[in-house]
Amino acid sequence: MTSTYITTTIPYVNARPHLGHALELVQADVLARHRRAAGEQVRFQAGTDDNSLKNVLAAQAAGTDVQEFVDANAAAFTGLARPLSLSVDDLIRTSSDPRHRPGVERLWRACAARGDLYRRHYEGLYCVGCEQFYTDAELAGGRCPEHGTLPEPVSEVNWFFRLSRYAGQLRDLIADAAIRVEPAGRRNEVLALIDGGLADFSVSRSTERARGWGIPVPGDPDQVIYVWWDALGNYLAALDYASGGANLDRWWDGAARRVHLLGKGVLRFHAVYWPAMLLSAGEAVPTDIVVHGYLTDGGRKISKSSGATVDPYDLVDRYGTDAVRWWLLREVPRGADADFTVERLVGRANDELANGFGNLVNRVVSMIHRYRGGHVPAATAAAPGSAASGSAALAAATGNAPGLIAAALDDFDFRRATEAVWRIADEANRYVNRTRPWDLAKAGDDAELAAVLAALLAACQAIGTHLAPFLPDAAARIARQCAPDAAGCLPSPAPLLPRLA
Repeated sequence: MTSTYITTTIPYVNARPHLGHALELVQADVLARHRRAAGEQVRFQAGTDDNSLKNVLAAQAAGTDVQEFVDANAAAFTGLARPLSLSVDDLIRTSSDPRHRPGVERLWRACAARGDLYRRHYEGLYCVGCEQFYTDAELAGGRCPEHGTLPEPVSEVNWFFRLSRYAGQLRDLIADAAIRVEPAGRRNEVLALIDGGLADFSVSRSTERARGWGIPVPGDPDQVIYVWWDALGNYLAALDYASGGANLDRWWDGAARRVHLLGKGVLRFHAVYWPAMLLSAGEAVPTDIVVHGYLTDGGRKISKSSGATVDPYDLVDRYGTDAVRWWLLREVPRGADADFTVERLVGRANDELANGFGNLVNRVVSMIHRYRGGHVPAATAAAPGSAASGSAALAAATGNAPGLIAAALDDFDFRRATEAVWRIADEANRYVNRTRPWDLAKAGDDAELAAVLAALLAACQAIGTHLAPFLPDAAARIARQCAPDAAGCLPSPAPLLPRLA
């Protein structure tokens, strides 16, 4: 059986989560649910990055013990599984999970044994927000291009990784799609970065500058391992990399797909640094690197540091899990930015969830109860030329949906995938208006009415099936509403997706 390992990035816990974190988690959840339904074995991995200087500085600013601070914020991130209806299989926390430190240490030693780690003095401009050194050419008017802050000058002895040694291999792997970077524009961005020349990069920080927080460099207690080396190592550490064994064999070495989802701001780390580290350590590289854009609020990036933030807990409390997931999947273009407003979320939910899916299922089940006492009509061939015979478009939307959804999700295009499900509802509502079942009932045309209702119920059942990866809660309610009991009778109609105020 095919196995797939799906991961999200592990966020810094210097503040509570925002809607951008929810976007990545929901996208990963859709992929995991879809592949499980297709019969694959799937591991969906998430977690938190606790070992960052950003977390230390935020804790100090709050006047709180660092471990207590990261514990509280990490709980807010891992707790998103419930309100977002996530099917996460495992969570790793880098400051406290017993798998993590020994896994990171093993990765360090493997690269050291290859001769790819060395010490030297370094001076550079460092952005604490990015946890990254920048060259003058990479800065925008002297400021960090991601955060708009002035980087601080740093001069110290660090350990370096021989990234330059792997430039050729990396380019071949990405150009040949052995490491598939999607969308294509991001792949081209990575290739341009490689072609511009890869310099060795610093992979440790002085213990003093790190405030004593982080994983010490093996054999060098005056240095801690660079937070990005530490964080990237979670993808292996969570699979018991330190000790090897079944999880590593099954989900990394033996997996057909190793899929990383991430935001565009951390592409360099995942598509250049991480594969090079794996090559050095003699490990398999990821098969897919899926890059999403940013969510914005009034054109400003939603982020912990910018002050523009949208709390996913508050959104779910006010509008429900289905509405939040649906907006993230229907409104955000593949790999691009999207501007969030409550008005768009409410409008999309009312138009497509309440008026579309919910109203359709309620109408169909209500008509089956009104005209047939709730008993499911047998599916029969419609007579040529009858109103029921005009169901070709509905049948096509229903029949084509599985292939369209699979193709779209293989391209990591969530909008296109949800469109295939929405098309069923759209065609079904057109079919209702075209066939006018109430007129067939008045005319006493029982055979044609039965054919129409059977086609509509089949469409509603298909929606319940195909909506499951995207809206698992709503899909389950639809499936229950459209499932006949042992006597072939449907449950009484009930509101499924109410309108939002």
